[in-house]
Amino acid sequence: MTLLEHLYELRHRVAVISLALTVGGIIGWIWFTTRIAGLPTLESLLRDPYCSIPAEQRFPSTPCVLIQQQPFEAFMIQLKVGLGAGAALVSPVWLYQIWAFITPGLYAKERKFARIFVFSASFLFIVGTALAYLVIPAGLSVLVSFAGSFYLTALTGASYVSFVLTMLIVFGVSFEMPLVVVMLNRIGVLTYAKLSKWRRGIIFALFVFAAVATPGTDPVGMVVLALALTVLFEFALQICRVHDKRKAKRDESSQWAHLSPDEAAPLDLGPAAVETPAPAPVASVEPRRTEPPEPPRNRYDDAT
Repeated sequence: MTLLEHLYELRHRVAVISLALTVGGIIGWIWFTTRIAGLPTLESLLRDPYCSIPAEQRFPSTPCVLIQQQPFEAFMIQLKVGLGAGAALVSPVWLYQIWAFITPGLYAKERKFARIFVFSASFLFIVGTALAYLVIPAGLSVLVSFAGSFYLTALTGASYVSFVLTMLIVFGVSFEMPLVVVMLNRIGVLTYAKLSKWRRGIIFALFVFAAVATPGTDPVGMVVLALALTVLFEFALQICRVHDKRKAKRDESSQWAHLSPDEAAPLDLGPAAVETPAPAPVASVEPRRTEPPEPPRNRYDDAT
């Protein structure tokens, strides 16, 4: 394909993705306040962690509602959540469009590897967001418990939704860490020996990252995220160990495995090698000089 044809295809893919995101946003907008296929509304899913706070520590105690401080705050929350939920619903469409644009330039092995990478990344992100949703109620309860009976918790809709969405994104993106480690090991950037040597420092860095990345200084979220990342790192470390072990076996079976990249390969002069003697030099032969034939003689010449 020419450059212009690539640009036309890119324009087509972007148009399809934009249309899919628009349709998904409309569905998410409707789903925010309306039950679809028997599923709870997005509004109730977002509000349930807040409603888990004890009624005596929540303002107002009944009913369980959030506070709107600015005009159109509820509208922007519904739009933001609807677009996010719609993008997740139509993710197979825009992921396929990205895949269809990239895959013609990949080899068969690279396509298989990329397919595994996309599937693993999607699965890990979903697991991370699900864990975050389970952790949010416990984290809010712990945070509110510090107030005691002296304070009442009155969260605004914007701040609360921002806290929930940030928790979901932080957990989902953080769960991609083991996949990145495995990918770097596959391409030879990180080896199992290095990762095993740096294990303590990496685990400490994971705890620091969890403390910094978790919004609201939530102690429950920090600990859960740090422990989950540690378990995932150990799992990725074992995958790297198996990969490096198999790679070492393949290298040992290779004929030139012991050679460094800058060392020349030795000649094969074993018994199986048959040396052919060099051909003897051919002596140069000078062309024979021939005398021109004598002209025929007749009897008149003899008489003369």
